[in-house]
Amino acid sequence: MSLRRPFRNINFTIGFLITLIILLTALLSFVFTPFDPNRMNLSERFQAPNQSHWLGTDQYGRDILSRVMKGAVNSIIVGLVAVSIGMGFGILLGSLAAFYKKWIDETIMRISDVLYGFPAVLSAILITSILGPGAINSMIAIGIFNIPIFARLTRVTSLSIWERDYVTSARAIGRSDAGIIWKHILPNILSPLIVQGTVQFAIAILAEAGLSYLGLGTQPPHASWGRMLNEAQTFMGTSSYLAIFPGCAIALAVLGFNLLGDGLRDMLDPKLSRWVGR
Repeated sequence: MSLRRPFRNINFTIGFLITLIILLTALLSFVFTPFDPNRMNLSERFQAPNQSHWLGTDQYGRDILSRVMKGAVNSIIVGLVAVSIGMGFGILLGSLAAFYKKWIDETIMRISDVLYGFPAVLSAILITSILGPGAINSMIAIGIFNIPIFARLTRVTSLSIWERDYVTSARAIGRSDAGIIWKHILPNILSPLIVQGTVQFAIAILAEAGLSYLGLGTQPPHASWGRMLNEAQTFMGTSSYLAIFPGCAIALAVLGFNLLGDGLRDMLDPKLSRWVGR
C-alpha cells in the first residue's frame, strides 16, 4: 500500500497530525520549555497572554505554556501504560476464553461484564479511592477498566479464527496451543485491537484528566491538564484563560486519537473503506 494512500482519508490525516503535534510537544518538553513549569514567581501571577508568557501565567506566577507542555507528557504516559495494561491482560484472558470455552469462558466473560458495567471514570475513582491518589494508581485504575474491553474484543474476533483450516492444520501437525495463538490467532486479530487501542488511549487521557481534576490523579507540583482545570475554576470570572488552554489541550488530544482510530478502522477494514480517489 502506498504511503500516500492513508492520507487520502480525512479522519486519519487530521487525527495523525493532531496526535503528531501532541507527541512532538511532549518530546520537546523533555529538553525545552520556555520556563520551569514548577517555578513560582508571585510578582508575575495572573498575567494574560503576552510576549514573554504566550499563554499567560497562573495564580502562582507559573508559565501556563510550560505546564501545558509537561501536562502532555503526563497524559501520554498515563494513556500508554493504561492501554498496555488493558491490552496485555485483555488479550491473554480473551484468548483463553476463546480457546478453552465452557466454564473458563463463562467465568472470564461474567467477570468482564461486571467490570464493564461501571463507567471508566467511576471505576477509576473507586480504585484510586482504595489505593490512594497518584499518577501510578490512576494508571492502574484506568488499565483495569480497559481489560474487559480488550478481553471481549479478543474473544469475539478469535472464535471464528479457531475454526479456520490453517488452525486445524497447525493442530494436526502437533503445534502447541500457545504457538497457535502466537502465530495464527494474534496476527489475524491485530487490526481491530490496534483500532480499539487508539480509542481507549483517548478515553484514558480523558479519565486521567477527570481524576486529576478531582484530586485523585497526578499530584502537585507536577503538571496535569486536569489539575490545571481544577486550579483554574476559582478564577474563571477574572482569568478564564487559565481553564481555556488546558481544556483545549484535552479536547484536541481526545479528538486526535478518536479521529486516528476512525481512520485506522477505515484503512484496515475493507468493508468500511472510504478512500478518496480509490
